[in-house]
Amino acid sequence: MTLQVEIKHQLGGLSLKVGFEAAGGITAIFGRSGTGKTTVINAVAGLLRPDAGRVSLGGDVFVDTASGRFVPPAKRRLGYVFQDARLFPHLTVRDNLTFGARYAPPGAQGAGLDDVVALLGLAPLMARRPGTLSGGEKQRVAIGRALLSRPRMLLMDEPLASLDAPRKQEILPYLERLRDGPLNLPILYVSHAVDEVARLADRLVLLQDGEVQAQGPLYDVMADPAAVPLLGVREAGAVIEAEVIAHADDGLSTLRISAGTLELPGVQADIGARVRLRVLAQDVILSLSRPEGLSSVNVLPVRVETVHPGGGPGAAIGLRAGKDRVLARVTARAVAEMQLAPGLDCYAILKATTVAPGSIGR
Repeated sequence: MTLQVEIKHQLGGLSLKVGFEAAGGITAIFGRSGTGKTTVINAVAGLLRPDAGRVSLGGDVFVDTASGRFVPPAKRRLGYVFQDARLFPHLTVRDNLTFGARYAPPGAQGAGLDDVVALLGLAPLMARRPGTLSGGEKQRVAIGRALLSRPRMLLMDEPLASLDAPRKQEILPYLERLRDGPLNLPILYVSHAVDEVARLADRLVLLQDGEVQAQGPLYDVMADPAAVPLLGVREAGAVIEAEVIAHADDGLSTLRISAGTLELPGVQADIGARVRLRVLAQDVILSLSRPEGLSSVNVLPVRVETVHPGGGPGAAIGLRAGKDRVLARVTARAVAEMQLAPGLDCYAILKATTVAPGSIGR
């Protein structure tokens, strides 16, 4: 089931012109504040009528301004999770959840109450009221309520933005379970946090000044040197998939990637599990020869694919490490002195402690 969006809308001084597709898994719309992310998701939900364009899901047209078609929100069968949970304070968690089930169409396929409770770990909370829940617990209930309406697609607008770092780390594994679980529910996820997007998304749409600047599979967009200004020079970095092959007594774990192995701390995953690693471009060092006598053992043979000069004294270097793509940020002087150019073979050094445990996801 594919969501197709092609809209134009004037929002104050922002001229929105957005076109993209979202199929299975999680499609994340990323952009800084004021880029039009919430306007886009509200147009999909039916909470906003775009000035021009078309929105459809699986062949069902929700909006077509050329013909005047506009399907009301209640008839679109979309679940919406807002930044604030918006739970009914006088109802228990169980009653908040079952309220969502009232809107499930007769005969519609989807998760039942027991499935949702198990998926989101809500069993200990069922008799409690929202006022006694943490921010992360409230958002899990809000997600469960949306799921029990048995939607065709789930819309999530900055669902973790109001949570502090510990609560965010608490809820991210549940979102990964939702993405990878048996529901197979497509999700449109809006965020301005690169760490969330890197852990959760399958596809990424980058917005800037109301227009799509890049879109595609997460691994490709995150590793594209041209995306560095869009993601932020301190946040930009590639995402690599790895297999956990060993845990040592000293707290380091060995992970296998296509170009070799990495030794990293804080990996909370079973041996044999596949995880995502977010490797920041600013934490990758390049060497023309294989270095020896370093404190870091994470040395990977790489080939330069792209050299993308920045607006200042830096440059983003796109690298191929086996079947994976890696991103590095170096100075323009280093580019000249090392003669970095497409096709050059060199080595990438990654310090183990630069990969934060919170950036390692399923």
